[in-house]
Amino acid sequence: MPEPVITPQNSKKGAASTFFLRCAIAVLISVLGLPLAGRADQPPSKTNQPQQSGTTPNQDAQSPQDNGTFVIRKDVDEVVLHATVIDDRQRIVTDLTKSDFTVYEDGKPQTIVSFHHEDIPVAMGILIDNSGSMREKRAKVNAAALNLVRSSNPQDEVFVVNFNDEYYLDQDFTNDLLKLKEALEKIDARGGTALYEALVASAENFKNAKLERKVLFVVTDGEDNASRETLEQAVKQLQQENGPSVYAIGLLGDEEHPKRAKRALEIIAQRTGGLAFFPKTLDEVDEISRQVAHDIRNQYTIGYKPTTPKSSGGFRTIRVEAKAKGHGKLMVRTKSGYYAGVSLSK
Repeated sequence: MPEPVITPQNSKKGAASTFFLRCAIAVLISVLGLPLAGRADQPPSKTNQPQQSGTTPNQDAQSPQDNGTFVIRKDVDEVVLHATVIDDRQRIVTDLTKSDFTVYEDGKPQTIVSFHHEDIPVAMGILIDNSGSMREKRAKVNAAALNLVRSSNPQDEVFVVNFNDEYYLDQDFTNDLLKLKEALEKIDARGGTALYEALVASAENFKNAKLERKVLFVVTDGEDNASRETLEQAVKQLQQENGPSVYAIGLLGDEEHPKRAKRALEIIAQRTGGLAFFPKTLDEVDEISRQVAHDIRNQYTIGYKPTTPKSSGGFRTIRVEAKAKGHGKLMVRTKSGYYAGVSLSK
C-alpha cells in the first residue's frame, strides 16, 4: 500500500500514521519470522555447492532445497556409504531402517550417524570403448547409455568419455540429453583399449563434481591392452574416499582372453560397490542400462564416524550387514574399502 502524500496541511498527521504503520509491519514480520526483503547484507542462496568445513556433525549427507537441487552437507569426519540391499530372490529391498544395518570398518562395528533412503541425484561418468572392435556395436551401446540417463534422476550431472588407446572427455558434466547424444556419437573406432587409464582420468574428473554420489558406467568389449596404468593402480584410485561405484558391461563374446577381461571388470565393480554384467548378445545392453538406473535410484545412504580417525590414513576395509524381521537372508552391496584421508572431493 503506497504511503500517503505529505502536504503542508497533513504532514504531522501523515508522519504519525506512517510511523505507526511501519511499527505494525515490523512487529508482524518479527512474529511470523518473515525474511526482510531487499537485505543488501544477505548473499544469494547457494545450490549444489560443497559445504565448507565446520558443518554440524549430524547434518544430512545431501538435503533438498526449495528449487529442487541438492547441497552437500557432510561432517568432514564422516564416511558415507551408498548401499544396495538384495534378498535371497535377488530382489532389491527398499523398506529397511537405520537399526537394520550394522557397519564394520576393519572388522570393528561403527556407530551410524546419518541414514537416508531417497532418490538423490548422482554425478555420473559414461565411459564407452571406442576401439576398432566396437565399430559395429556403438549404435546400440549409445542408445543404451542415453536410456540410462533417461531412466535416472533428471537432476543427475553426466560426463562422457570415449576411449581407445587414448581417452577423450567429449562432454563434461551436464544433464542436457542433446549434448550427451552428440558426445556419444563422436565415434572414431580404432586402436586398442586403454580402459585403466580412462578409469583413472574419469576418477580425476569427479573432482569437478558438485554432487556427493558418484557412479561410473563402463562399456567395453575387450581386455585392456594399451594402458600404462595397471589394474591395481586403477582400483586404488577408484577406492579413494568418496570414489565412484562402477557398473561395467563386458561384451566379451569374441574376446581372445575373456576370463582375464571378465575378472578385471568383476574386481573393479566389486571393490567399488557396483556390478559387472556380461550379456550374451548386444540386444541385452539396453535392459542392463535400465537395471543399473533402478539400482542407483534405490540405494541407502549410510554415514558413520570411524573409530580410527581418518587423519591416521591407510586403507580401511568395510563390511555392511542387514537383518530385518520379515526378510530372509539379506546381502548388502557397497564398496569394500577406502583409503582414508585421500578424497576425490575438491
